[in-house]
Amino acid sequence: MNINPISFILIVVFIYPILKGFFLKFSSKNLKADIKEVESNISFIISLFLGINISKKIFIEHDKGIYKKIYEIIPINIKMYIDNKMIIFYVVIIPLMIFIFYKLLGIVLEILNYIIFYPVLDALEKFIQNKSNISKRITGGISQIPKAISYTLIITFILNFASMFNILSKYNVYLEESKIYSALCKEIVVPISNSKLAKKLPDILDNSFKIVVKETENKNEYSKDTNIYPSNTSDKKVIIYYNGITLDEGIKSNENIRSFAKNLTKDAASDREKAKILYEWIGKNIDYDYDKANSVLNNDFSMKSGAIPAFETKKGICFDYACLYVAMARANGLKVRIITGDGFNGISWVSHAWNQVYIKEENKWINVDTTFYKGGNYFDSKRFNIDHRNERVAGEW
Repeated sequence: MNINPISFILIVVFIYPILKGFFLKFSSKNLKADIKEVESNISFIISLFLGINISKKIFIEHDKGIYKKIYEIIPINIKMYIDNKMIIFYVVIIPLMIFIFYKLLGIVLEILNYIIFYPVLDALEKFIQNKSNISKRITGGISQIPKAISYTLIITFILNFASMFNILSKYNVYLEESKIYSALCKEIVVPISNSKLAKKLPDILDNSFKIVVKETENKNEYSKDTNIYPSNTSDKKVIIYYNGITLDEGIKSNENIRSFAKNLTKDAASDREKAKILYEWIGKNIDYDYDKANSVLNNDFSMKSGAIPAFETKKGICFDYACLYVAMARANGLKVRIITGDGFNGISWVSHAWNQVYIKEENKWINVDTTFYKGGNYFDSKRFNIDHRNERVAGEW
């Protein structure tokens, strides 16, 4: 039987302190040392929550309250440097914030130890000193459970943080397939490291976006809209299918969508306003279709995909969101793209699709992800640098 290496590591990390406590038996002196270690681990976990979220609120969102005020007093050259090199945010800003909170919490917990926990341990040792060896061993094992939990959580946080970087594709597969790791991330890590997204969209996406390349008879033609590419052979052409359909089928629109989209933006004064209105409408009104996501995960493409099904049913997965945005943007004369790449779902990187729209008055393309709408600001936001990568232009209109 093949065991997932990530699951194996987490199981061993959890069991080891409990077994050690069982064989060494209960000791107030030893447990005090263990408590100091657990205290350190707890400080680290809480510091992760505070450090990551406060860093994001100051340097990524900075749209309200004290976070906005703090961001405004940071020198402009420092802000520009961080914006241009987001790696600094990961390797300097976040670790520094975590370290500060870690030291402060360590002081607070140490005070609590001397006031509350250490006296309790001394009393417990007196209570069981005349008990049998097996009682002492069982007590020793049970007393190590907090340490086992803290060890497991720290390793999970480290694995999760490492997964945000391009390490090995196999590593990402192991993470995705580990049920223990996935459960810990969904219940603990994701709510801590990205609480808003976790609360609004706990299962926002999985690997429910499939790209399939097929060869068929060559008609000596190329269509940008259908993504048909002549192959090197004389009698074959290559067609790219996204969740079972071509891009041309996916972005297909109708008069209902066109008229609705035009009416939606009739008061907009600029391309940016139009693009933002469409982003907000789709994000608010289209629900993520978990049944369809499960079907695609199992290579079942029988459920209809694309702009029209998403508009009519008010449901879809990432490709449907992106297609509907294309259809509504084109109705308003906006240049738009479908982008394929990877999205970070809080657990691992998975295949994902989103949009770019051209803002004529600013002469630039901006990123738009309507699928992630309920998780925060994903309209021309620096958040894209955190949870989107490997972008490729699938189509442009």
